Amino acid sequence: MEKEQTKEPAETGTMADSKEIMATAMEAGHILLENGAEISRVEDTMMRICTHFGVQNCHFFVLSNGIFTTGAEENKDNRSFAEVQHIPVRSASLDRVIAVNQLSRDVAESGLSVSEVKQELERIRRSPGKPVWHQILASGFGSACFCYLFGGSPFDSLGSFLAGILLYAFLLFPGKRLSKIFQNVAGGALVTLICFLNWRLGIGNSWSNMVIGAIIPLVPGVPFINGIRDIADGDYIAGSVRLLDACLTFGCIAIGVGCMFSVIRSQLGLNGLLHPAELHMNEWILIWQCAAAFLGTISFALLYNVPVRFYLACGVVGSSGWLIYSLMIWYTGVSAAFSTLIATAAIVLLCRWFAVLKTCPATVFVITGIFPLVPGAGIFWTSYQLVEAAFHEAMLTGFNAVKCSIAIVLAIVAVFEVPYRFFTRKQKRQ
Repeated sequence: MEKEQTKEPAETGTMADSKEIMATAMEAGHILLENGAEISRVEDTMMRICTHFGVQNCHFFVLSNGIFTTGAEENKDNRSFAEVQHIPVRSASLDRVIAVNQLSRDVAESGLSVSEVKQELERIRRSPGKPVWHQILASGFGSACFCYLFGGSPFDSLGSFLAGILLYAFLLFPGKRLSKIFQNVAGGALVTLICFLNWRLGIGNSWSNMVIGAIIPLVPGVPFINGIRDIADGDYIAGSVRLLDACLTFGCIAIGVGCMFSVIRSQLGLNGLLHPAELHMNEWILIWQCAAAFLGTISFALLYNVPVRFYLACGVVGSSGWLIYSLMIWYTGVSAAFSTLIATAAIVLLCRWFAVLKTCPATVFVITGIFPLVPGAGIFWTSYQLVEAAFHEAMLTGFNAVKCSIAIVLAIVAVFEVPYRFFTRKQKRQ
């Protein structure tokens, strides 16, 4: 949604009122930032609230985990407002981002008072997330769908489903006490061990396909997408920190997977067991894969607390991206990186259109819809080849995964540069 026309301030109060208004704006920014909003949206929302209530002389500096606010009342001597808030890193809850984003626009359109805005923000902050058992099942179901998407059989998807359930139960309970780095290392190792046990018990035919599907819930979709958007908006510090966080998470997953492979190989003498699947594409397989991408994307929309009314759009975005990627790979013969570039550009265009149609941030659809294109298989095979001392193959696989990641970055940046008038004439902000 594009920036709206600035309306006349609703009221001009005393410094005490100004402090209350800026504190309310900071609360809105706090909720947005800790739940997965990009920096430009946080700053725009805070400025909307302050400007509407007549506080003009205020400044905001937002980082990936902190908000700095200063303000001064005009025609007053030495009367100022300054506050710093640390925003802890937590899992994204996109329903709150949507709610605060809409509230900032309702302030001007509905004439809400400062106290009413504060009450609404408190209600949003206290809004319950999805039940724990919903999240655990969504992780398992999403893992199963992505296992099939990346070449697994229905039996492999069953093994990946079990691993995804146990992984998310670990993340929600004992994993909460661990640092983020060790949590991802332990998660990658746990998934690899569970899939190995499934394979040895006859649940699934391909150990590798089960692991590839089951590690997808660990993929840092929010910091990766928001880091790209922040850098594109000129917020280089916050964007670099978020991308560094995403790269560190990818690395930790790879370390966990690789370490567990190394332990299993050393203890059981299992060498050279795994090989990339060779999938012979046909129309029916592509249809089933698109269905898996649709359902898997919806599963991750649930994990990120996207409201139910957006599930269909999220699923369409994810399946459309996979369809375009697959058609280019199998019917044109172009590289995976170029196919990823085109598919990402297409789904971001679709995300911007859905953002206008549904009146919500485009980030909601981009974060969930990009999962089918994330090179999770590249992380897995690079880790495995390093453990097998196949350094040349590991270098090639890792380089291809990096190229696909760069393609995603370039496509997102390019499409968000497309002028808003190509999507709608209404003056809203995406």
